[in-house]
Amino acid sequence: MDSKLCDRRDFSVRLASLFAGLGVAGAAFGSTIASEARPAAGKAGEKTVAGNEEISRAAESIHQEIVLKASRKRVYEALTNAEQFTKVMKLSKYPDGPGATISREPGGSFSLFGDHIVGRHVELVPNERIVQVWRVASWEAGAYSIVRFDLKEQADQTKIIFDHTGFPMGLAEHLLDGWNSNYWEPLKKYLA
Repeated sequence: MDSKLCDRRDFSVRLASLFAGLGVAGAAFGSTIASEARPAAGKAGEKTVAGNEEISRAAESIHQEIVLKASRKRVYEALTNAEQFTKVMKLSKYPDGPGATISREPGGSFSLFGDHIVGRHVELVPNERIVQVWRVASWEAGAYSIVRFDLKEQADQTKIIFDHTGFPMGLAEHLLDGWNSNYWEPLKKYLA
């Protein structure tokens, strides 16, 4: 049986090796945890561990729940099939760009909107979940974020529980506008 599912350990190993291969640092997940604690001066020159100074708790993220009038299979195919997503892009703010290229395999790459959005699939569970390392081409080299599409069946509709994390600070509003105008609105039209 050819299954794209993997157990938790296999997934963790694949994810770690993918990030290592892409050079993705912990900052991609909104944290800056140092590899070892640095001593700091306490009272009267006493040494203490300064762990809290090495952890950033400031990060932006996007969480959306979008309902589409289509089956999970149709939604999954529209998001992972290059020909179908090219049709979605034609309904977006950027209808005249080159077609999408999308691998159908975990670890495979994708390029959308004329190489403006690029990344790799971390996990593909047909008709259920898509997890990607995702970046805008203009971001600093090595800066990647994580996007996750969870597809939940609701009668004859699909609810996408969407999360985007680890992107550079200050971009949440711009990215949110992009998700709405280049993904959700065109997908609603395409799947109607």
